[in-house]
Amino acid sequence: MTVTAPISSSTAARKRYARVLSIAGSDSGGGAGIQADLKTCSALGCFGMTAITAITVQNTLGVTGIHGIPLETVRGQIDAVVDDIGVDAVKIGMLATPEVVRVVADAIRRHGLRKVVLDPVMVATSGDRLIAPETAQVLVKELFPLATVITPNLDEATMLLGRSIDGIEALDAAVADLLAMGGPGGPGGSGAPAVLLKGGHLPGNLVMDVLGRQGQGSAEYLRLQSQRIVTHNGHGTGCTLSSAIASFLAQGLPLVEAVTEARRYILGAIAAGADVYTGQGHGPLNHGYAPRAQIIVQP
Repeated sequence: MTVTAPISSSTAARKRYARVLSIAGSDSGGGAGIQADLKTCSALGCFGMTAITAITVQNTLGVTGIHGIPLETVRGQIDAVVDDIGVDAVKIGMLATPEVVRVVADAIRRHGLRKVVLDPVMVATSGDRLIAPETAQVLVKELFPLATVITPNLDEATMLLGRSIDGIEALDAAVADLLAMGGPGGPGGSGAPAVLLKGGHLPGNLVMDVLGRQGQGSAEYLRLQSQRIVTHNGHGTGCTLSSAIASFLAQGLPLVEAVTEARRYILGAIAAGADVYTGQGHGPLNHGYAPRAQIIVQP
């Protein structure tokens, strides 16, 4: 039997990777969820870790099954990663039940995790619903105040707000209402401190996303615009964007820069995989189009 001695703390402190923990569901097709998050973290030079909340049976054509992971196992995965490796940023994706939302929120609070990107995954690209309706209310109450930024798409924002978002002119109002959601106790007061509303589902040749942030007395808005890339490969774009934001936050970028860089990465990844065929339905983007090495050198 070979016994490996633990690395001394003095040696381990010299160099380390930027560490990103993804708390999300597994996609057997590899295009979204945990799989997309790990690919994104690696492409952007981070060390990706996981706490799997559910196993989905899915491919490019849709989701045919969801199996939740036991709550104690979800909790144990988070604790194991934090206690040993440490976490610089967290990406939260699919949380299918109120119970798992509470477990994750409790872990965020217990460990004092601060850079948290919450992607309120509710509907797959194929249109399949991924969470129970009652889960959304618990998500808003428990996790919105703990997040650094939430990243809903238009379908998810519609479900959260209970109204449709019909055009670019309605984006700012939707962001304002999303910023106001949630309960007291989180950074920046009540509700989510920042919201990135993704407008890619609106028609037209331009894609408009809006980043809203809680300011001193009023919210601040930044509009991010790009040309639409025509492709059948849109599976996992939301997961990829949120894990890219978490990766850049883990590397020390401020929120606006992290969002801007993440958006640049995902546009490049979509373009790089736009004409590739993977499966018979909505294929994935090209996560590895721009690999980069990033090592944090400790003082």
